[in-house]
Amino acid sequence: MPPQLPHGSFLVADAEALGLTRRQLSREGIFTPSRGIRLPLGSTGSVAENIRAYSRLDPSSVLTHSTSARICGICLPAWLEQDWGIHIARPADGCKPRRRNVVGHQLSFKSGEVISFDGVRLTSPARTWLDLATMLNLNDLVAAGDSVVVSHGDDFPMPRKPLATVADLRYMVGQHPGMRGVKTARLALDLIRVGADSAPESLMRLALVQSGLPEPTLNVVLRNGLGHPVVWPDAAYPDYRIALQYDGAHHSDPDQHRRDIKRQSLTESLGWREIRVQKGDLEGELPFVVEKVRAVLSGSSAWTGWERTGS
Repeated sequence: MPPQLPHGSFLVADAEALGLTRRQLSREGIFTPSRGIRLPLGSTGSVAENIRAYSRLDPSSVLTHSTSARICGICLPAWLEQDWGIHIARPADGCKPRRRNVVGHQLSFKSGEVISFDGVRLTSPARTWLDLATMLNLNDLVAAGDSVVVSHGDDFPMPRKPLATVADLRYMVGQHPGMRGVKTARLALDLIRVGADSAPESLMRLALVQSGLPEPTLNVVLRNGLGHPVVWPDAAYPDYRIALQYDGAHHSDPDQHRRDIKRQSLTESLGWREIRVQKGDLEGELPFVVEKVRAVLSGSSAWTGWERTGS
């Protein structure tokens, strides 16, 4: 391939400036996703780089919804992760973008709701979350919100800062009282929590709460006798000394499995009980994770007191 070929998408109008000939643009390995746009099939660019040409077609266009969410790193349900329609909005007084593989919108934005990130124009994380309320059910919108507000302190292996705060999301909802999906967004606000790293962790928490079990705590740190942080449960019941760990697909890797066994042993050496949760435990109308947690809680001496006062 020509060495000057960009890593992501580019406009045919830029070919001359890039030193690319028409013959090079039509060669095998260069894809035409839409008129006037080219993308190397072997592109190693980021999501933003692969979509950038779409945002350069019109200076008034903005990447929105699931497209903005992918670029920002907001978690999406599996069915939406597989949908690569590119969401682009123009101002409400204009016309919808109409192109192959583009989902066009006409939207109005208030100050601060459109930002520049990784070289493209897109909706802010808080506005993106609100727009997702038109596409997602309540639980998936809560999981998306959790991924926006997630943060961890310096005592975590990988400290994180939030894309936006719960207060930011609440303010955004208040700015658009008549927007489609805002009712779902209002319900989701009361269920969003800081500390969940993935959608399964969020769905696990929601399944427990919706079944009537006490809500687990996030961002709990278990420390050894010297006070050093050594275990970071995905969720926990500190009063019952119970840690919940979600084991995703990568936990089947032999090295990861050994680390999981070591983590469980360390957790138990600190006087805690670890409940390991798999993908299948979260599926169905009555997720098995509820029975797993209820069984362990019912064996706790503190559970009887909660059952009397909390149920």
